[in-house]
Amino acid sequence: MAKLVNLTIDGVQVTVPEGTLIVNAAKKAGIDIPVFCYHPKMEPVGMCRMCLVEIGRPVIDRATGEVQHESDGTPKLSFGPKLETACTTPVSEGMVVLGTSEKARLGREDILEFLLTSHPLDCPVCDKGGECPLQNLTMGFGPGESRYLYAEKMHLAKQVPLGELIYLDRERCIQCGRCVRFQSEIVDDPVIGFYHRGRSLEIVSFSEPGFDSYFSGNTSDICPVGALTTADFRFQARPWELNHAASLCTQCPVGCNTTLNTRREAVSGGNYVVKRVMPRQNEMVNEIWICDKGRFGYHYAQHAERLEQPLIRKNGTLTPASWDEALDLVATRLRQADRGLMTLAGGRLANEDLFNLHQLTSALDGKSVLYTHMAGGDLTTQVGLGAGTNFADLGPGSAILVIASDLEEEAPIWWLRVKQAADRGSTVIVANPRPTKLDRVAKYRLRYPYGSEASFVLAMLNSLSAKRPELPDAVKSLLRDEQLKAAAQAFAQAENGIVVFGSEGTSFEASQALAQACANLLLATGHVGKPNNGLLGVWPRANDQGAWDMGFRPEADLAKALQDTRFLYVVAADPAGDDPALAGAMQAQFTVVQDLFLTQTGMLADVVLPVQSYIERQGSFTSGERRVQCYYPVLPERPGSLPDFAVVARIGQRLDIALEGRSAVRVMDKIAAQIPAYSDVNYGRLAEVVEQWPIVGRDDLYYGGTTYENKQGLGVQLAPTAQKGQPISMEWVKLPDQTLPDGLVGVPITLLYDRGTTLLPSELLHQRIAVPHVLLHPDDARKLKVDQGTSVEVSTGGAHVLVTVQLDDTVPTGVVLVPRSLGIPLNGPAVLTIQVAEKMAA
Repeated sequence: MAKLVNLTIDGVQVTVPEGTLIVNAAKKAGIDIPVFCYHPKMEPVGMCRMCLVEIGRPVIDRATGEVQHESDGTPKLSFGPKLETACTTPVSEGMVVLGTSEKARLGREDILEFLLTSHPLDCPVCDKGGECPLQNLTMGFGPGESRYLYAEKMHLAKQVPLGELIYLDRERCIQCGRCVRFQSEIVDDPVIGFYHRGRSLEIVSFSEPGFDSYFSGNTSDICPVGALTTADFRFQARPWELNHAASLCTQCPVGCNTTLNTRREAVSGGNYVVKRVMPRQNEMVNEIWICDKGRFGYHYAQHAERLEQPLIRKNGTLTPASWDEALDLVATRLRQADRGLMTLAGGRLANEDLFNLHQLTSALDGKSVLYTHMAGGDLTTQVGLGAGTNFADLGPGSAILVIASDLEEEAPIWWLRVKQAADRGSTVIVANPRPTKLDRVAKYRLRYPYGSEASFVLAMLNSLSAKRPELPDAVKSLLRDEQLKAAAQAFAQAENGIVVFGSEGTSFEASQALAQACANLLLATGHVGKPNNGLLGVWPRANDQGAWDMGFRPEADLAKALQDTRFLYVVAADPAGDDPALAGAMQAQFTVVQDLFLTQTGMLADVVLPVQSYIERQGSFTSGERRVQCYYPVLPERPGSLPDFAVVARIGQRLDIALEGRSAVRVMDKIAAQIPAYSDVNYGRLAEVVEQWPIVGRDDLYYGGTTYENKQGLGVQLAPTAQKGQPISMEWVKLPDQTLPDGLVGVPITLLYDRGTTLLPSELLHQRIAVPHVLLHPDDARKLKVDQGTSVEVSTGGAHVLVTVQLDDTVPTGVVLVPRSLGIPLNGPAVLTIQVAEKMAA
């Protein structure tokens, strides 16, 4: 435990750990010391001088080393001749800090007067007006008038795009450096920086495309003036006009806490609309950050093409119908299905939806199938992250193994938190067939051939034991790698150990083997059943873990399972749009599709049912860390649509199956009663909060930025089976065939900006969404006689897709990287045929 230090700040006795900066000590005590450049998540630099204070230190007798005292017995203090910066000065025993003295007041007044010498009078039109630290601090500490002439103000370019997402107003910038330091220190993307010096200093982008970072929107949150604004919100509303509601990001398994700002406006036809997405503090999940996909990818929820009425196929055409007509038809055909029901659900659904779906499917002796290419959710319930896990607690003595995952592309905030753990001293081990950005902070960077993911982990495990069973040749060859052995030893000897596994290049069978091998490694090294230890799956969707918990399981051969189905109920999934082979397997069934949009699968359906999005209803997700969190209604319900769980309940009612369809809160109560892992979960617990550090989101927006304080709930992290004292044993790993076929082998990878249904409606991100392409090593490209940007036709499994070629010398030779959701159906390594488009046309 850190040594505690006692000091006095503005007459208040404060006790804080040794090493605490004065500005943070004051914040913990509720005392106001204003800042501009300082941010509690970044290293102090003392640039703006706004935090000037008088500091008195006890006078120490040099002979005795004891504190000298005044005649009245109080410690004798020595105040320096100059004011000091509270953001760079650590506390010391007996220190006395004066932040409200006349000397400190005049110092702050001078700083503000200086900052305002070239600041424009934009307050009436500035986007930051109403939540601007400079405006607020000027009112609280600034001079009543300026001694400088208005005509001498610097006039610089306004509305300068640093990229298509972030705009810079150069006149408003006060050169505090927060944005530059955030990009350099926090996210390791030094793509913006200072240019010129003195009064000509300005922020510029060094990257092409401009401001090329997945976290750029956070700079607008921490900017203490209106210099940085987001392209979707600038000139759109004033902060005091906005309502706000707590929500969750739906774009990946991290479960970032967000606040959605809304207002009713004439330009939108008098409707309520979402104006912006802001981070909501949860130090155990996303801290105070969100990625740009989560910030700008919300537009699908209020898109004009949303379904608003049920559709029934009549005479080969989908025609509008009433809810009663549609649900009566569904119920009638379900009675006729005779145990031939398959419910195919996507991980975009809330826990409440998935629970009702599984209950309905089980009552009809059907099969509940999770639409995913990734396995292992049953193992994360057993040896997943222990309750109480927080990446912020990981430092020296901790080890994190990340395998088969380009983590920044799949879950950017997890990438950020692993990177920060490495900065604090954690041992990061990255295992992947190709380099990824996480390699920058990894102590061990290990490579294996695509298809050998599980073998690699088994090789790590077997390198720790002298007693080795007969091993497959693939494992034996990997065991010769000395780096692998050193990494295995480092992981085994760590006090805390986490394995993060993804699905880069894996088939479903390979993913299953990888998850089991990772679980075995954790069990063998004792890194299960306690906080900051366990298995973490990088699921493709926000609530895949919840789907596993509610009873859904993937199908290894989905096409065959579809062919054997008589009644197909597809909810929040688009198999036909993802893979033509799946579309062909859907021809014989009676198909019901329940979704936000008329997808390719919906176009093949017999009945289409419209549903509400996450912004119109209440629900809960279970993140990859198995933290159950709830989100709340943001906008009024759309006419003609229902929450998914209510639709299912109405179908059940027609079949005499009792399901809760009125309230998500009541569905959660049923979940708690029937699923042991959720027995202690209810909406009351999900809404509980505790004070977090740093303290943000209150009146003093200069300290933490415009991030919202979390008043609506931090969620509940579920304990895995291993943490409950139940024994968990290793299971045999069934290795799939690891022999890659001859020829060019395509392997699937994940890109953050994909072409999915929930991202394409966000037109602002279209410049970041890649055109359909494949990545080749230059040597393979020369053999094929193609170059950067060449149009080619890629053929696999009967599908033919026109894409462009991108060259990347980090791609292993003989391998073609195929981004998911860009049109090429690939569920694991497969042979590709690549033909130049011009030759094909000839």
